[in-house]
Amino acid sequence: MRVLMVLGDSTGGIGAHVDRLTRDLRALGHEVVLATSAATAATFGWPDAQQLWPVHRGLSAPRGLVDWHLLKNLSGTVDVVHAHGHQAAVVAAVAVSRARPRPRFVVSLHNSLPGRVADRPDGRMPLGSLRAHTVVPRAVRSVLGWALRRAALVTGASDDLVALARGLGARRAELATVASPAVPRLLAVPVTTPAERRAARQVLGGARGIPASACDLPLVLTVARIAPQKDLPTLVAAVRSSHGPARWVVVGGGDERLRASLESELSGIPLDLVGAQPDVEAWLRAADVFVLTSRWEARALVVQEAMAAGLPVVATRTGGLPGLIGEAGVLVPVGDSRAVADAVDRLLGDEGLRRRLSSEARARAATWASPEQEARRWVARYTAGATP
Repeated sequence: MRVLMVLGDSTGGIGAHVDRLTRDLRALGHEVVLATSAATAATFGWPDAQQLWPVHRGLSAPRGLVDWHLLKNLSGTVDVVHAHGHQAAVVAAVAVSRARPRPRFVVSLHNSLPGRVADRPDGRMPLGSLRAHTVVPRAVRSVLGWALRRAALVTGASDDLVALARGLGARRAELATVASPAVPRLLAVPVTTPAERRAARQVLGGARGIPASACDLPLVLTVARIAPQKDLPTLVAAVRSSHGPARWVVVGGGDERLRASLESELSGIPLDLVGAQPDVEAWLRAADVFVLTSRWEARALVVQEAMAAGLPVVATRTGGLPGLIGEAGVLVPVGDSRAVADAVDRLLGDEGLRRRLSSEARARAATWASPEQEARRWVARYTAGATP
């Protein structure tokens, strides 16, 4: 089988998912062609990816436009076109409708609809660009609905995305979980002991200028891009409200202006922004509690990894997180810094509760499908349109 993956700009979880799914499908003997932006291909090391944009065809060609001719021709050479994300879905739907022969068209939704996206002056949806533009939410829903109605199958990474697809008129929509490839590795090793966590904190924190005395304190860890969706201002406010002795650390890079704004609020509170780190799993093994204050998530890979590492998790009650965490963590309202602080303080003050949630999180993680199993499910969806 020959599959065309269409993907917009990505530096995080969606691109990582497509990368792993591509490798697993190829390992099963299928041919996969990647079509995306030059930036995404460079981020994930895809030298063979087809570059859909930016287009360079003389001075008159807008740099943001998709290479429609290439995408239409590619669509006519494959059995399945699999678009990932809202904008890729719209662009791929147009290309598939013009391709001959016409392939099966599948869409995966990984994120909720933006409340507001930036726009062309005339207010029309720019089908020739996969970048975010400003349009009214009704127009976004209308254009995405048009694309989803043309798909043989639409999958959502969480139940609310499946409901969104159905509400927009998708003929068939179902849940398709996205598995973190790190989970099996984390489950294969024992949960770190308090002494091991302390030693790991000394190494990791010392290398990043965190005082040794601070590394002796419990570590409350967040792994997240510095982006509005992650609502890190609520995390900063939670640190100010917390009464328990702890060091809070955010691992992740992103928006430099937002980072500068956050750093201006850190005076006098035990929170460090250490940027992107090469070994996130080492930080998970060093932590005592994991916190994620996102406004919305599907099945956040970092939460999967934290649970597999045996960390008690405090996360917002949004998107797919309640279904992912279940009773193996603490769910708090979105934007409620006091609830975050109270949950962390309670966990740090109750070793028995931490141990119970650690055990339940690991047991829950052990039930999840592996990336290889998910790839086989995708083959079934491509060929028969049904999940085994």
